[in-house]
Amino acid sequence: DASLNVRAGEIVGIAGVEGNGQRELVEALTGLRKSTAKAITINGTNAIGSIPHDIHEMGVGHVPEDREKDGVVGQYSIADNMVLNRFDEPEFASRGIRNRSAVNELADTLVDEYDVRTPSIQTTAQSLSGGNKQKVVIARELAANPSLLIASQPTRGVDVGSIEFIHSQIVKARDAGAGVLLVSAELDEVMGLSDRILVMYDGRIVAELNAEN
Repeated sequence: DASLNVRAGEIVGIAGVEGNGQRELVEALTGLRKSTAKAITINGTNAIGSIPHDIHEMGVGHVPEDREKDGVVGQYSIADNMVLNRFDEPEFASRGIRNRSAVNELADTLVDEYDVRTPSIQTTAQSLSGGNKQKVVIARELAANPSLLIASQPTRGVDVGSIEFIHSQIVKARDAGAGVLLVSAELDEVMGLSDRILVMYDGRIVAELNAEN
C-alpha cells in the first residue's frame, strides 16, 4: 500500500527509520524483487514483472544500497564496470564481441569527469576505496542520461569529499530534468537535497512534506 509519484525535475526523498520497507520499495521498482503492486508506471510504461535490464531500458538509473553486492563486480576492471548496464548496446558490442576501444574511451571520459581516483581504467574495482567505487556507480548510471534516478543510501560509507561530489551530481541530474527518488537513512541528506519528502513507516507512505517547510 505504498503509493507515490516522482516527477521530472524534482528530488523526492524517502525518510524514515531503516527497516520500514525502503529497501523492498527500491528493489521492487528496479526489478530486483518480485512486486505485488497494482501498478508501477515509468514514463507511461507498465514495469511490473520487468527484469533490471528492462527497467534500465525504460530510462531508469539505479544506485543500489549495497555497492559491493549490487553496484560493481569487484573482479572486473573499472572500464568493464562502466558498461555493466550497457554492454550489449551497438556502441559497445557487435554480435557478442566487445568494442574494447569504445569501452575504454567511455571509461577514460567518466573517470576524469567523475574524479575517480585510480592509476588505470584497467584496475579492478575491488582495489578502489569505497568512495571511488561509489563514483564508478554514479558515473555509470548518470552516463546513460536516465529520466529517473533511484539512489539508495548514495553516500553510505564514503568520505566527506565524495559525499559533497555525489550530492552535486544528484542535484545536477535533477536540474537536467531527471526525476530522482532518494532513499537515505541520513535525515540531513534527505532534507538537504529533496524538493519533496515522503515519510515511510511500516511499509506505507504516511506523510508528504514540502522540503522548504
